[in-house]
Amino acid sequence: MGDVYRARDPQLGREVAIKVLPAAFWHDADRQRTFEREARAAATLNDPHVVGVHDFGVHDGIAFIVTELLHGETLRQRINGRPLPPHIAVEYTIQIASGLAAGHDRGIVHRDIKPENVFVTNEGRIKILDFGLAKMTDGADATATVTLEGVPPRTVAGTAGYMSPEQARGVRTDHRSDIFSTGAVLYEMLAGFAPFRRGSTGQTISAILHDEPPELTGVAPQLEGIVRHCLAKRPEERFQSTHDLIFELKALPPAALRATPRRQRQRSLRTTALLALMLFVAAVAATIGYFAGRRPAPTPVQRIHRLTDFAGIEEFPSISPDRRSVLLRR
Repeated sequence: MGDVYRARDPQLGREVAIKVLPAAFWHDADRQRTFEREARAAATLNDPHVVGVHDFGVHDGIAFIVTELLHGETLRQRINGRPLPPHIAVEYTIQIASGLAAGHDRGIVHRDIKPENVFVTNEGRIKILDFGLAKMTDGADATATVTLEGVPPRTVAGTAGYMSPEQARGVRTDHRSDIFSTGAVLYEMLAGFAPFRRGSTGQTISAILHDEPPELTGVAPQLEGIVRHCLAKRPEERFQSTHDLIFELKALPPAALRATPRRQRQRSLRTTALLALMLFVAAVAATIGYFAGRRPAPTPVQRIHRLTDFAGIEEFPSISPDRRSVLLRR
């Protein structure tokens, strides 16, 4: 949405960031309006988890936004393809949701929450960036329908991989769309990869609409339940406000904020499988023993020793039933 420069405000003696439209869009009226909407949306919010806007203007036909200068890295850089500890992921999500709640209470839906638009300062404070796709409503009702200037109806607004199903369909959205995106970001912080990322944009959008994300490894069931509640396909099945999400995250027990070691989980699975196999073998053995016990006992075998070496006399004679007589044949 723009190029950002580090600068110094000589009037107030402070360092700031200046964001300007790229040269290719200096004369694009739609981009100019989008840029101004971003400035107005962020400036409306006076929240510690939203980047502060100091000024907006146009100089020689170039629109610019002056914001606070942040020191740190984006959440994308912080994740860097590796999962974060659960307690860190939860803390970051609480701060993201707090910043979004400030916007939702004022009728502003961000619509583009993703790791690139979340900044982590050196002090560990979260700052939400880039309100260029923000949906601004009249008053505090974030569910109202708004037609954006220069944006055709049913236009898909958002970033593939983090947009909600309703965004992917290009239909009406509200604050619950931000909750879905927040759940996708929380999932990535816990897993190290995005829940719906596929090989192409089309496949990614299809996954958002139809697929469930893979099971999280090493994450407590209570925390995974919160993630999946955020990622429900239907808006009415998600948390109905960011305040509810914050409450659930803060209510997690300390045990749910600790990672379950992968080896311990694999060892537990192996132990469970071995126990199941032993129980199966024992059941089979018991069944065999039961049916074997119902069979008639076999007749004892009598060993008959050789009686004589004389030629013409049978080596193994027949014995009478009373075992007193032996029948010899010539």
